[in-house]
Amino acid sequence: MNTSAMIFAAGLGTRLYPLTAHKPKALVEYQGKTLLEHTLNKIMDAGIKHIVINVHHFGEQIIEFINQHHFNAQIEISDERERLMDTAGGLKFAEPFFKNCDKILLYNVDVISSIDLKKFCNNSQLSILNSQFSIASLAVRHRQTARYFLFEEPELRLCGWENKQTNEKRLCYEVENPTSLAFSGIHIVNKKILELIPKNKKISFTPLYLDLAKEYVINGYLHDEDTWKDMGS
Repeated sequence: MNTSAMIFAAGLGTRLYPLTAHKPKALVEYQGKTLLEHTLNKIMDAGIKHIVINVHHFGEQIIEFINQHHFNAQIEISDERERLMDTAGGLKFAEPFFKNCDKILLYNVDVISSIDLKKFCNNSQLSILNSQFSIASLAVRHRQTARYFLFEEPELRLCGWENKQTNEKRLCYEVENPTSLAFSGIHIVNKKILELIPKNKKISFTPLYLDLAKEYVINGYLHDEDTWKDMGS
């Protein structure tokens, strides 16, 4: 299957302020490179040569950065400077860029991880929309956080979500003793999912996935053995 990628780089970067007072989060440096460079290099190393980046906060700086650097990939900009669409809404907004692929790797620009993306993409068996196959695969880990996705063992099928701080819980269907796992900000979807995302609506992937999981299979991909850092705070 032909894979494209999308980097979510449109966030306001409020948790990194004042570093983001005059630049986007994607251009904050870590170990001598911008977060955007780290992400682009990782995706290209996995053999993906078509990458879409969404922009909003100081979006012109990201566009200028891409124009001034050479990357071994076709890079396109999904311009959300007029209206921020969130993650799932941002993917739908970028739909015209994904005409020639079968699946789309989605990666938050503030994530630094040793996850093997080539293995992740190959092991994520995404098929046509069918209740017997997965339309999305989420990289997940055992780690401390406030919000968790809930999965049914042993296939790690998404069945719910919970917020440990507020005790809010949402189940897609009843499961006895589901497994709580933290989302890593890395996922891969079948392009057919674009047909299921509302048009012109600002929406994140969490509520979308929870709605879709009632009818379609969404599975977790456990990668506890990898390093992982959220650089957004």
